[in-house]
Amino acid sequence: ELVESEIFGHEKGAFTGAVGAREGKFEVADGGTLFLDEIGDMKLETQAKILRVLQEKEFERVGGTQTIKADVKIIAATNLEMEKAIEEGTFREDLFYRLNIIPIVLPPLRERKDDIPLLVEHFIRKTCRDLGVENKRLGPGVLDLFMEYHWPGNIRELEASLHRAIVMSPDETMTRDDFYNVHPPAALPGQTLANDRAPMFSPLEAEVTGEIYDEVMASVDRQLILRALDNSGGRIREAARRLGLARNTLKSKIQKYGISVKD
Repeated sequence: ELVESEIFGHEKGAFTGAVGAREGKFEVADGGTLFLDEIGDMKLETQAKILRVLQEKEFERVGGTQTIKADVKIIAATNLEMEKAIEEGTFREDLFYRLNIIPIVLPPLRERKDDIPLLVEHFIRKTCRDLGVENKRLGPGVLDLFMEYHWPGNIRELEASLHRAIVMSPDETMTRDDFYNVHPPAALPGQTLANDRAPMFSPLEAEVTGEIYDEVMASVDRQLILRALDNSGGRIREAARRLGLARNTLKSKIQKYGISVKD
């Protein structure tokens, strides 16, 4: 009820603690835009109500009977694989297609590492300003460490790591030792790391973790897509057929992996 109360509003006495009527986000955003974050975690019952608003532009508050009209543009975000959620029955397929008019796939930080230096500069300046301390800087080798790391927590993890080091480091210059949570990944078989250190364990020798799994599966996935595109003369529709994927799914993966292709 709390989630639906936030989105659709509630009437007085609708549930314990509802001491008065309250407008929901759809009412407030009428004629504007509403951002729904982590929409993949929404219950099926709430998904059905969201679908109704998108299709009919109407809803009722929690505990209410009066139909309220609202014309709202929706921007939705999730970190889930929506096709998998649909197959598992945790997300409505009809709602997915109503939301997926203009998909924007944001690649993980490990696939856009050119952004790391600018993000580091921004977060150091912002964090030092917020904490009221003099600007700190990175010591030798720290940025190289950041470029080697795969950042499973993406930008939030990068910001948190810098925040922790700024707070804990007694010196103006932050060293690699201040980032004890950041570890370079194991190299794949036959590979060395960017700074030409000795080869490390392969994924088959390393401890099995979610990070290692994601790294290996993404590498295999990308190679298969490249082969399918090559065998299909760059035609996405034909490559999708060979891979047994929906065309939009393949296009999302192409964008995710930064593959350059002519449709």
